[in-house]
Amino acid sequence: MEAATAAQSRSIDRRTIEKIGIPSMVLMENAGLAVVAAVVRRLGGVRGRAVAILCGKGSNGGDGFVVARHLAQRGALVRLFLAARAGELSGDARAQAEIAAAIGLAVREVAAAETIGAELATADLVVDALLGTGTRGDVTGLFGDLIDLLNDSGRPVVAVDVPSGLHADTGQACGRCVRAVETVAFGVLKRGLVIYPGAEYAGRVTLAPISIPALAVTPEAIDVTFVEAPEARALLPRREAWAHKGSAGSVLVIGGSMGMTGAAAMASLSALRAGAGLVRLAAPRSLGDILEARTAEVITLPVAETASRAFAPEGFREALAAAGESECVALGPGLGRDPEARRGFLEALPSVRAPMVIDADGLNALAQSPETFARLTAPAVITPHPGEMSRLLGKSTAQVQADRLGAAREAAARFGVTAVLKGARTVIAGPDGAAFINSTGNPGMATAGMGDVLTGAVAGLVAQGLGPREAAILGVFIHGLAGDLAASERGATGILAGDAQERLPAALQALREGRVPPVVHREPEL
Repeated sequence: MEAATAAQSRSIDRRTIEKIGIPSMVLMENAGLAVVAAVVRRLGGVRGRAVAILCGKGSNGGDGFVVARHLAQRGALVRLFLAARAGELSGDARAQAEIAAAIGLAVREVAAAETIGAELATADLVVDALLGTGTRGDVTGLFGDLIDLLNDSGRPVVAVDVPSGLHADTGQACGRCVRAVETVAFGVLKRGLVIYPGAEYAGRVTLAPISIPALAVTPEAIDVTFVEAPEARALLPRREAWAHKGSAGSVLVIGGSMGMTGAAAMASLSALRAGAGLVRLAAPRSLGDILEARTAEVITLPVAETASRAFAPEGFREALAAAGESECVALGPGLGRDPEARRGFLEALPSVRAPMVIDADGLNALAQSPETFARLTAPAVITPHPGEMSRLLGKSTAQVQADRLGAAREAAARFGVTAVLKGARTVIAGPDGAAFINSTGNPGMATAGMGDVLTGAVAGLVAQGLGPREAAILGVFIHGLAGDLAASERGATGILAGDAQERLPAALQALREGRVPPVVHREPEL
């Protein structure tokens, strides 16, 4: 599903109105009706129910007046508030306010938030039509006070297009932001609704078409996609009936050090769980017994080690001697921070000819020597968490988290890789600027080892013939879905990385069979 910026959304609206000729009042009417449908569904009918509607003076306020009119006609007890003076309204918002007045709806102008506290507190539901997609700076004054009042009221809120106070592009709150149980977005999905913390402020997201034709959307060349089941299913590798382990793809995992054998083992087994036919694990020689006991289905390759039982530089050369037989090489899980291991890793990396997935301490080494990226001779996927991304980009973790899309795109363009910024709603970006926001996963996955499972899953998909970008998109999706399956069976608190790993095959099967529910709920075309 395409995820647009606020500017793109406004451009689409203008094209619909000016080039295609659909009147703006028609779009506003349809938008209001979509919100009415959400309110009716939420309340199970509106006759006799008290609904408060807070309108601003812009287009969102105009939508709110449409909602008020149609709810009143359905028998709702409408309480209609305007956070401005009626004389400040213009264009379609003014016209809709006049229509509302003509059918007898009283509009109360609000000068101070506290004057409507009782009406909000006793409403069955509140519609937020205060601010739209243009919000950028901190929300202060009357609008800020009204947002605080809404959030403190304890009433369920349905937001019009975006929750008031939300930055529609980054998902960040502009100082204060309405917390909605549902947001009804119009025409195209706004990025900020599916990136945290915006996804939490938005609640359930419903996308309503409102008569905007595809012809108005296509010229925007929207290059951010919200990845749900249809997008992920289209990437599934095909396995022929006559397949064997050689045709299913081979992965070489290079990782492990004393105290961190679990990471390498987890990545190796996850590559198999994602469908790779054969996995080899190169690790320091003295760790072989430990790893063979943990990874019975994996071929272990003992290599030279340092005194601290980490990779020696010659160990990387020994490991890469096997890379020619592999469709993908995964590097970094459990590598450790031994200086000799780090030096050997950086020296060996440019000689890898197969596509790579680089994670963990491999990324920490690259952060200290980013010029190594320019020497890579094979395509690479990097899978940093926000802390690792901050080191790669020379930014604070807070800066990375404040614009996750921007950070992933910057890393992909700067280093010439597919960048996977892990976290809630993981972002995948390519060097060409295209980006993808993942829809699966849950807070229970915030536990050690989950990143190693992802590394193995992506590597296993590359080995089966997917390109690095496609493998990253699908790998992130099924990794999150496997975590969702684990959480639904065991509860989100206390699930382990191994729980997600074991459910990778089930996640792939659920995706194939169309058993993955949507995150964004699409209303049918009008």
